[in-house]
Amino acid sequence: MITAYNKEHVGDTLMVIIANDKEVENVVERKGNVARIQTIEGTVVAWNFFHISDYLTIEGTGQISLGEEQVAELNRLVKQAGFEDELVVDLEPKIVVGFVKSCKKHPDSDHLSITQTEVADGEVLQIVCGAPNVKAGQKVVVAKPGAMMPDGLIIWPGVLRGVESFGMICSAKELRLANAPEKKGILELPFDAVVGEAFEVGV
Repeated sequence: MITAYNKEHVGDTLMVIIANDKEVENVVERKGNVARIQTIEGTVVAWNFFHISDYLTIEGTGQISLGEEQVAELNRLVKQAGFEDELVVDLEPKIVVGFVKSCKKHPDSDHLSITQTEVADGEVLQIVCGAPNVKAGQKVVVAKPGAMMPDGLIIWPGVLRGVESFGMICSAKELRLANAPEKKGILELPFDAVVGEAFEVGV
């Protein structure tokens, strides 16, 4: 569950993204201050909660984290509006410190690499990376599936040149860090960075 809020550009609306709609045609059903977005087949992909400040105190801009009490309030609004769905709390950080355990060349590309990258204790993701400086043994920043980047890009599982990829190894520029170099390449972290810890991005 991805939650995003940008009052300046979108208005007082909390956007909750459940799944990748893959740019297919969607059906929007609005009841009061709650709108449910579904695919034509009936899969719920997102919710919009309008005038959200009447119900919740939202801190921050862009992707935000909601606690159990806040999600419970959203579920109350969903039921009050007449929908039967229920949102599930997701407290897991999506942009984290990772460790590149292995790195090999993509068999069908001269610039892509296939990595096995640890993102938590015992959790390893296969991530295809196009950065020229990626290599085994690095501590890096990983945007896991469900992450929203500072520019609004949402990270979903994908396939690059026939190889599945479950996240993105990030550059300082993609993370909007201060004084990020223009040169292409991932951000390499100090080796004492703790795998699985949330990484604070820029705005």
